[in-house]
Amino acid sequence: MQTISEIKEAMQAAVCEDGLPAFIETYEPDGRAGVRRLVEAAKKRLEALEQEKKRIEGLRVYEENYREYDCICGIDEAGRGPLAGPVVAGAVILPKDCRILYINDSKQLSEKKREELYDIIMEKAVCCGVGYASPERIDEINILQATYEAMRQAVAALKPQPDILLNDAVTIPEVSIKQVPIIKGDAKSITIGAASIIAKVTRDRLMQDYDRLYPQYGFGGNKGYGSAGHMEALKKYGATPIHRKSFIKGIIPPEQE
Repeated sequence: MQTISEIKEAMQAAVCEDGLPAFIETYEPDGRAGVRRLVEAAKKRLEALEQEKKRIEGLRVYEENYREYDCICGIDEAGRGPLAGPVVAGAVILPKDCRILYINDSKQLSEKKREELYDIIMEKAVCCGVGYASPERIDEINILQATYEAMRQAVAALKPQPDILLNDAVTIPEVSIKQVPIIKGDAKSITIGAASIIAKVTRDRLMQDYDRLYPQYGFGGNKGYGSAGHMEALKKYGATPIHRKSFIKGIIPPEQE
């Protein structure tokens, strides 16, 4: 007879291999209290998994509505609001019937989950593109125009090129491809959600690099947003080359910019 520890290992393997129904069927007749607890835990995990699968189907509504297009691209950005760092855009084309569990608006996910999903998306996507607009460019043309520029770069990086763009809320100027702006699209479309994760993880990694260059500003934690510690460092040390001068006017004296 298997030990409780062995059965626990079997349950963990079943979770990884989507084999929970078989696990429950195999071990439900076992009357030992420890095994019953494991079976109940497996049932709860299975229920949660089924709910997640239903949620993902709900995120495929737009992809199904535009199914006649061969290459559907989702687009989103990260970093429109921070005081420092670039704005980054992500563009993703997923396979037609792709279902990556737990994709969501990147802001709704933990950093660990975003990192996990980033790797899965990069592995399963037909292609991904990333675009950037520097702090200098943001100051030069404003954040909205810089965001559009980054989005155009991300789309241009895709091979093959998409037939249709599903955008998070915006319509990108100077793009000839058909566009569908979707309000809060990163929480309504699996492709836009994937793009939001690519953009967010890419930008967060950049800010980790900047944290090593400018450790006093806490960029690794605040990602360039105006946290209390970041604001104090700005007033104490002045601006770095990655600060957006148009965003920090009034926060520090001009001579510190």
